[in-house]
Amino acid sequence: MKDLTKYAPVAVALWCTLSFFFACTTMGKWQTRRPEVVTVVPEETDELLSNPGMGWETFHRTRDKDKNLPAWIPSTVHYARWGWGTLEPQPGKIDYAFLDKILKETREAGQRLAFRFMCCSTTPGRPYHPAWLKEVGGKILVCDYGNQKGLLIPDLDDTVVLERHLDFIKRLGARYDGHADIDHVDLGSVGWWGEWHMSGSRTGKMPTMENRKKIIDAYLAAFRQTALLMLVGGGECLTYAARRGAGWRADCLGDMGGFSKTWCHMHNAYPKLVTEAGIGDVWKAAPVAWESCWEMRRWVKEEWPLRFIFNYALALHGSYLNNKSAPLPEGEHVRQEVERFLRRLGYRLVLRELKHSKRARAGGPLVLAMKWQNVGSAPCYRPYRVAYRLTNKSGYTKTLIGTLTVEKWMPGSVDTFTPEFFKEPADLPPGEIVEVVDRVVLPVDISAGTFRLAIGVVGEKTSQPVVRLGIKGRAKDGWYPLSELELSD
Repeated sequence: MKDLTKYAPVAVALWCTLSFFFACTTMGKWQTRRPEVVTVVPEETDELLSNPGMGWETFHRTRDKDKNLPAWIPSTVHYARWGWGTLEPQPGKIDYAFLDKILKETREAGQRLAFRFMCCSTTPGRPYHPAWLKEVGGKILVCDYGNQKGLLIPDLDDTVVLERHLDFIKRLGARYDGHADIDHVDLGSVGWWGEWHMSGSRTGKMPTMENRKKIIDAYLAAFRQTALLMLVGGGECLTYAARRGAGWRADCLGDMGGFSKTWCHMHNAYPKLVTEAGIGDVWKAAPVAWESCWEMRRWVKEEWPLRFIFNYALALHGSYLNNKSAPLPEGEHVRQEVERFLRRLGYRLVLRELKHSKRARAGGPLVLAMKWQNVGSAPCYRPYRVAYRLTNKSGYTKTLIGTLTVEKWMPGSVDTFTPEFFKEPADLPPGEIVEVVDRVVLPVDISAGTFRLAIGVVGEKTSQPVVRLGIKGRAKDGWYPLSELELSD
């Protein structure tokens, strides 16, 4: 017998389309009169959008306390890094009060927290590991970094250190995985500053590959709901983590020769690291975060082209930028370039068209045909849902959750790391227009009359809008009123 299941999606789409052009009588016979169809073409906006899981990050301070954050830059992410000893000042006792206070302050500022904990510090007398680690039998190494000597770092291969390290990650995840106020966690803690390297040291060493993978596995097991990002210099470990769902971050965006006249991150480091780790397509499923090299004032001082740097970051599908809460460089052209960049950074969902029947019946279906486009640089990595709200002048309000989620709507792409790319990264094109059909069932007990139909993108488990769309007309409650619907009993 022939398998017809593969034709099911086609049949559903055909049924939804036909419902726009035919109405069924109470006897079940098709009428030939075409129902009236409402067509809405929203107007696109150029405003900077404050959306979860993307955009400008403040650094070690919430946006309401960041004196260098201009009022015109929205920020939904507060990023911070701490030493292991700060988070676990006593053996087996994570300082939950410390983290919970940070989370509360972050939430009250309208942001979510992203963070990393670190084990190996390059600052003399200020180690990142807990003081008690040696007291419980953990091995501490004395090593150098550059011209500095006598630096104390934990031996991440030592049995006691490894056991405590893995246990800390496990307990951290048990408490905070999936926390509503956490945006993402760095898969860090190995190497200098948790960056997965020990460069500049003759005596420091990375843990064995076996132990590195144990640490990665511990993060992946502890944080199953919260996004994990790993430093781009992780090499084989980065490949290992990315294939298991981790995104990546790079911390020297903008370097066009600040360390060497013949070598820089933009032309040499990133192409090599991304290509060798095979992470060029990771952005399709997990986020990419950028951190400025030094900060933007250095870029302008060195006369490094902002358009080149920003287009580069967009071409690699970044979702975040951390400028370390430093002041922006002066100059009107700077604001213009930053605004242009932030309009594309992360996801930006534009509703191009909405169609639905002008009339419907209580308890019956409402079919909505739409055209959406992601004109940003990355997907939305959360399955936020498209929803519809009906209201009337009598105060009636009803929210209907559709079947559509937004995480598969992709941005455009350009070829990267080609000779043409290094001359001038091209403007990232918008994503393809996605044509979708949604269907909701109207309430049985709804009264006849004229209703206002609004659209919104709501949370995974809530019915409140969480995403600002790239169109005009947003109401204060986050919904976008678009059309009217006439209902009959």
